[in-house]
Amino acid sequence: MGAMRRAPSRALAPLSVLCGALLLLGCGSGTKTVTVSSAPAVTQPSTTTATTPTAKTPTSTTKAPTGGAGARTGTTRSAPEPAFTQEKPPSEGEAAAAALVRSKGYTPNDSSEYHSNQALRVLLATRSGSGDGYGQQAFFFVNGRYIGTDAKQPSARVRVLSQGDTEVTLGYPLYRKSDPLCCPGGGQATVRFQLNNGRLTALDAIPPVERSSGLSRY
Repeated sequence: MGAMRRAPSRALAPLSVLCGALLLLGCGSGTKTVTVSSAPAVTQPSTTTATTPTAKTPTSTTKAPTGGAGARTGTTRSAPEPAFTQEKPPSEGEAAAAALVRSKGYTPNDSSEYHSNQALRVLLATRSGSGDGYGQQAFFFVNGRYIGTDAKQPSARVRVLSQGDTEVTLGYPLYRKSDPLCCPGGGQATVRFQLNNGRLTALDAIPPVERSSGLSRY
């Protein structure tokens, strides 16, 4: 009886092995037969691109400075004439004449009497350091060039009566022997000075400077 019971168990052993193998195959095939369709759908990211507002670059309204690099093309600029070419030479000016008079020991009386637009010009001056204002001479210029004085010795006083392009008329107060310096009582002498061929000529007699000879200019 014990032999009979062992026989079925031996017969069942191969069956159990076979079933186990089948189960393993079934399980293995079950895991490998999962298809893509059975997998959860993967959500694709949206292909829509967000439009970012483009920042506008402000347009500059600054203009290139005149005469700078931006103005070099197609622009011709002419520089103003130098100042020294627009002015008269200093020797023809009243300032130069006054400086020459001072260098000779005299101080100009009235610079407005020097007319630069004339060929013959005159500048009256008083001896520098004169406390009483006496001791005057007329300095003559031709086109700005100094040519000399009216007389070798100064007069007490002298004044310009009239002047033109080539002629100047001077007035000299006249003194009698007893006249004080402040008060000439002999009237006035009128002397015309004319420019002739570049030389200055007195058309009238110049009064003497000494009182011993009668009426004088000092």
